[in-house]
Amino acid sequence: MRVTNTLALLGAMFALTPSIISVPANAAHHTRRLSGKINHEVLMADDLMMKGKFIQAAEIYHDAINKDNKNIQAMNGYGMALGRQFKLDAAQEQFQKALTADPQNAQAHLGLAMVALNRLQSSDNSIRKNRESILNDAESQCRQALDLDNGSPEAHYWLAQTQREKGLYADASNSFQSAIKLDPKYSEAYAGLAMMKLAQNSPAEAISNFQQAIKLNSGNSTAHFGLGKAMLQQGQVDAAIKEFNTAMYQNRNSGPTHLALGDAYNQQGNYVAAIKQYQESIRIKPEISEPYLQIASIREARGDIEHSIAELRSALELMPNNTDLQQRIAEDNLRLEKLDEAIKGFEQVMATNPGSAAAAKGITRAFYLKSQKEAAGAFFVSNQFENSMRLMDKAIALNPNDMELRLAQAKLRAMAGVKIDLASIGQPRTDGERVAYAEALLAQNKFAEAQEQMNTVIGSAINARQAFAVADLALMIKDLNDAEIAYKKAATMPGAEARAQRGLEQVAKAREIARQDLTLASDLARRNQLASAVDKFHSSIFADPKGANARVGLAQTLEKFPATGSQGLREAVSQYRAYISLSPTLAPKEVEKLNKRIVKLEEKASKVEQKEKRIASANLPQRKS
Repeated sequence: MRVTNTLALLGAMFALTPSIISVPANAAHHTRRLSGKINHEVLMADDLMMKGKFIQAAEIYHDAINKDNKNIQAMNGYGMALGRQFKLDAAQEQFQKALTADPQNAQAHLGLAMVALNRLQSSDNSIRKNRESILNDAESQCRQALDLDNGSPEAHYWLAQTQREKGLYADASNSFQSAIKLDPKYSEAYAGLAMMKLAQNSPAEAISNFQQAIKLNSGNSTAHFGLGKAMLQQGQVDAAIKEFNTAMYQNRNSGPTHLALGDAYNQQGNYVAAIKQYQESIRIKPEISEPYLQIASIREARGDIEHSIAELRSALELMPNNTDLQQRIAEDNLRLEKLDEAIKGFEQVMATNPGSAAAAKGITRAFYLKSQKEAAGAFFVSNQFENSMRLMDKAIALNPNDMELRLAQAKLRAMAGVKIDLASIGQPRTDGERVAYAEALLAQNKFAEAQEQMNTVIGSAINARQAFAVADLALMIKDLNDAEIAYKKAATMPGAEARAQRGLEQVAKAREIARQDLTLASDLARRNQLASAVDKFHSSIFADPKGANARVGLAQTLEKFPATGSQGLREAVSQYRAYISLSPTLAPKEVEKLNKRIVKLEEKASKVEQKEKRIASANLPQRKS
């Protein structure tokens, strides 16, 4: 039995599962009509389906069933119309009725397959947990349809969609090509094959297939949408916007199309238009995180971090377990220097996704900044730090070959005073690894080596987006020199001048804060107000960790401040070493003098620590015999 024309309308009906969410719902219908008696009402309803009038079509299909409760074509059509309204349970019921009436009905099997695929759009955790089972059911239904009619291009097409969802790209490609071989004018099959090529980062092949799909059917909105995506990948922004607008005209309620158009406007620098499209995407499909994250990027670029967090939290109310949203809020808190909130957020992400390298790196960045802001050592024995170390160890166990994770772990250990040999981890090969390597070097006060790694990353940035990514990260971790270099590089690129200037202003502001705090700290130290001086030196170092004068000023003040005990003396040692590392022009005699001073301080710290332990032991409550 050949599948009828109603099944072809499924291409016009369904917006697919999350990884196919980029396919708008109004793909063009396959127009081949097959043999068999189809009554006038079904033909009318089919025509309404083609025009996107699904509610009216459903009423006519329903009337046809009332007149003839054995009208299988009407049952399948009614299922299609209900499915387009996302009444999936009711749609499934109609397809099952059709199979009860005719167990050999291939169209009903494909209807059940597509209902199964569409269930995966749900944000319901129970659905997501059963993703594999649902996909297996969809594939089973497609294969049953093929057993009944191996010459059905539609059955091959929907099998391909299922295989693509499973990540079986070679199999999916073969199934799409089988559909095209059976029907060389099958526009949807060309569009489906093109979408897969696009997902495989082959935009040239994708464009060729999209253009063929449009040539066969100019009303194929999926093809216009996909062609826009491919053009956007290749930097053809204006052409992409034209295709997205065409797709939107054909299907105005496609959230993915609004999202893609927002991306195009964003890339064009038209941020007002971009936000408008992202908000429209949210209105249509509020449980998708991507448009919220894109709006956050625009807010962050403008320096409006608080607004960004507020919008992300509103999204988190709809998707409380979404780790992408949790990660972004934590990163924004890190930008606002709300370090404890940031650490809590990153830990929350790692509790859900233990292997998250992004969250692991976020935690280490927060602790690095905390180590500059507060007296060193205190929080490294805290429950918070211990919990972060446990999460890091778990992440490493799950991803033993992830160099960025191992570098993040090394960074934490270095901050806790453990001697780390980064050479044993290996040499970085990617920009991400180089940044992580540089951060681990900074934690060891190896500033010159860190600078070499960052220079390589900045030098490899070939567009404004890449330059800003490095600049924003450097600014976040207070690496002001590299932030300035990266922002200046971005400023030389088209359309990036204003954004770069905002970044340079933030760098200048941080340096001014560091200068003011250093001036006040030095004044307080001269007045022998040592506790307040230590706090202000820390503030200056937090604003600019590469401030050599703040480092040596803090070291000298800690030497004079007995109340800090052995911990303060060891921090003085660390600050003197950082000062030497940050002062390559120091005279050799001065370096030698400072190194001798460091040795004496280490000896003194050990003696003071032993005394502290004796006092602590004497003060322990005596156990009664």
